[in-house]
Amino acid sequence: MSFSRRNFIIATGVVAASSTVLTACGGGKDGGSKNSAPKVTGSKTINIPVGTKADSTGPAPEVKGAVKGGTVYGLDQFDMDHMDPAQIYVSTEGAITVPIMRGLTGYKIDDKGNTTLVGDAATDAGTTKDGGKTWSFTIKEGLKWEDGSDVTMDDVRHTFERIYASFITEGPRYVQDWLLGGDKYKGPFEGKHLDAIEIDGRTVTFRLNEAHGDFNFTVAMRGYSLVPKKHDTKEKYDKRPFSCGPYKIGARSIGKSMTYVRNEHWDPKTDPIRNAYPDKFQFGFTYELLASTDRYIADRGNDQYAISIFNEVASERVAQVLTNAELKKRVLTQVDTVTYYWPINTTRIKDVKVRQAINWAWPHQQLQTIKGGAAVTEIATTILSPVTPGYEKFDLYGTTKKPAGDPEKAKALLKEAGKLGQKLVIAYQSSDNMVKQAVAIKNALEAAGFQVVNKQLDKSTFYTAIGKIDNGYDMFSAGWSPDWPAGYSVFYPCWSGKNIGDGRSNYAQLNDPSVNKAIDAAAKIADAEEAKKAWGAIDRQIMELAPAVPDYHSIRNWMHGSKIGNVVYDAGNTCVALCKLYAMK
Repeated sequence: MSFSRRNFIIATGVVAASSTVLTACGGGKDGGSKNSAPKVTGSKTINIPVGTKADSTGPAPEVKGAVKGGTVYGLDQFDMDHMDPAQIYVSTEGAITVPIMRGLTGYKIDDKGNTTLVGDAATDAGTTKDGGKTWSFTIKEGLKWEDGSDVTMDDVRHTFERIYASFITEGPRYVQDWLLGGDKYKGPFEGKHLDAIEIDGRTVTFRLNEAHGDFNFTVAMRGYSLVPKKHDTKEKYDKRPFSCGPYKIGARSIGKSMTYVRNEHWDPKTDPIRNAYPDKFQFGFTYELLASTDRYIADRGNDQYAISIFNEVASERVAQVLTNAELKKRVLTQVDTVTYYWPINTTRIKDVKVRQAINWAWPHQQLQTIKGGAAVTEIATTILSPVTPGYEKFDLYGTTKKPAGDPEKAKALLKEAGKLGQKLVIAYQSSDNMVKQAVAIKNALEAAGFQVVNKQLDKSTFYTAIGKIDNGYDMFSAGWSPDWPAGYSVFYPCWSGKNIGDGRSNYAQLNDPSVNKAIDAAAKIADAEEAKKAWGAIDRQIMELAPAVPDYHSIRNWMHGSKIGNVVYDAGNTCVALCKLYAMK
């Protein structure tokens, strides 16, 4: 387990979507040389260290030259599917809620862009005395909700008990599966507490069913941010969460816009992570990639104060923007740990030869061109990204030699399996870029002997739709980067048979006993180098079963307005750091 940062499933459907990750190199500012573009392969793997108690003390370090005031505008494609923290497992949802939600731990960014795990609501990043089977966190004094009431220990307990409620169907499942007695607990709404969560003064202690030395990274995930017991509206909380961060929701029009205004009860002395320079964030959710990119290029009016958390540079404008020195100054370029892939539903496509044929036929090169070329993607042959600890290079399906696909090899496998004419129902997001990709995929697979039916889904609820067990699809786009520094947080959530269910992230529904056994064994390896080897071997083991087509590793390019200062990458939340930027005067 060696990786740094948390994971979020990545919403795809654009040049690059939104992930979760450690990061490697940032984009250069010289903007002309073709050779200046970062590469995924060969980029440095970065691990996020655990900070001290002093690191966990607020206020957050000031940003040099930053000014307070003004409004920051957001230009993005779609609204958030979920805003109840326990339902959040998509990186854009995690990133956009950093200004309003706080967890026990979180990620602190220094003036050089380095990221450290620190105590957020807690006084430090947690302590364990038995190798990770018991974890304790002491809550800071002075934390308040947006109505001025104190964040209480009842709120802390309630946060971790409500994740067992029946209406929580999305989000991470680590803590639920790890706490003693969690397999029988039904949540707090019938008046019962979970004994594995103990409160003593201002300290909460969690008792786990087995040791997890990275539990402090786990609770940094947005899925475990604090929720007030008094203001928990259950299902309705998903539309209007309560804030204990520097901002709160001022207005929201579902599917169109959302506004953050200052939370006057937030005390910066309690917060080592968040600066709060703008007076307001005004997010818009109706901008396709090309529209937002053209607005950034024009850089007029309020767009000079605009930023995106999902939308990146449109594929049609990548060459124009990244080869123009002045425009490139307004691009945050980041090598990501995410791998985007197309899960193959193994309960519907049971024959491994058919799944392997899909891999052989896949039009990697055409899709890379549609997404904007090598400046934004690197063709993938593995589940792990090259910047992820444990990565081992291999290519089982001839992608390197034939990046456009090998339809003859694929057709031969289909014929061998007696499955020529195999029907595939493929779901994709309703974005302009994904429509183009869907056509290329259909053409390539049909040339290899498949019959393809494309289904377009609403992009705002895409992951909810594909997260259902009986979703009716054979393939769909997805993506994943580590939830925290560990191979476990890639392979358990996405490929373990234990994590199959509605709202779970084993989208391929792979339930192979040998893979399950290997994941469980690797999770128990204490030596970091040995663990890396084990996760790399599991990557190959899974790909031999072909439950997915690795699509690409991401090089992300976020553009912004000319009057936005300090646009930096948040490696913990794998996105633009909203709480580090400011609006220039």
